[in-house]
Amino acid sequence: MPDRQRADARRNYARILAVAEDEIAAHGADASLEQIARVAGVGSATVRRHFPTRQALLAAVSRKRIEALQARAQDLTGGDDSRSALLEWLGDVVAYCASTRGLAAALAYDGPEPDPVQGNSCAAALEEAGDPLLHRAMRDGAVAGSVTMTDLLTLIVGIVLATERHPDPAASADRLFGLTVAGLSPQR
Repeated sequence: MPDRQRADARRNYARILAVAEDEIAAHGADASLEQIARVAGVGSATVRRHFPTRQALLAAVSRKRIEALQARAQDLTGGDDSRSALLEWLGDVVAYCASTRGLAAALAYDGPEPDPVQGNSCAAALEEAGDPLLHRAMRDGAVAGSVTMTDLLTLIVGIVLATERHPDPAASADRLFGLTVAGLSPQR
């Protein structure tokens, strides 16, 4: 939101964002934009002026959590065990997404290919934050060289979206993430 906006536009933005956070927490990423507008006391056109797409709204609602995950990745970079650092950060991403409705949807790309114009600022921010952890783990031989951060985030999004209606989504997502990391073969 540009600082050059009029005071009433800034207030509308803040009110819409606060209501959207509550609605998305209660109803998930498919929360009604019309309901958000109604509760915020603005027209649906005002919501769409500030947030032209649902993805833009989800990104704004998720911004603080994305920033926390970026900081966490930076904190883990440079640790002794590159594989553990990467897995710890990915586990944090799973936990955040599973405990915060709408965050996994904010990371998902719409359509079969990422939109090169609109992009996905949430996913791009996490990819950038996690890349140093992944590349270090690759360099140390702890992760296959063909794995990308996009692959890992896509797995997390899939796990979280698949478990969001489970009785304990965070535990289910954590279990499936652990299974993904361990693989299907028994440990020897």
